[in-house]
Amino acid sequence: QVQLAQSGGGLVQPGGSLRLSCAASGSGISINTMAWYRQAPGKQRELVANIDTFGSTDYSNSVKGRFTISRDNAKNTMYLQMTSLKVEDTAVYYCRVISTTGGRWWGQGTQVTVSS
Repeated sequence: QVQLAQSGGGLVQPGGSLRLSCAASGSGISINTMAWYRQAPGKQRELVANIDTFGSTDYSNSVKGRFTISRDNAKNTMYLQMTSLKVEDTAVYYCRVISTTGGRWWGQGTQVTVSS
């Protein structure tokens, strides 16, 4: 019964910034890993970044140095701060949560469009 509520998508010009949020809700959830994925039209869904319980992070090479993933464990909320956005960053962004017991859930996705 875990639900993920995403927010923060929208339209931004190249070089701009955007911040995505993903809030997990559900009774007694214990989250292990949280991650951001994205899927551009006609392409496979790809991993963008992930973060574990203790804040250790990993990024895809395409976003390294530009995006920052973070989490607030007390609020069960994850963020993706995106800076220096490029046209190729345009995609639907999805949050992904994995619990300590192996449960896995997807957020509903939010559109990020980078265009001038």
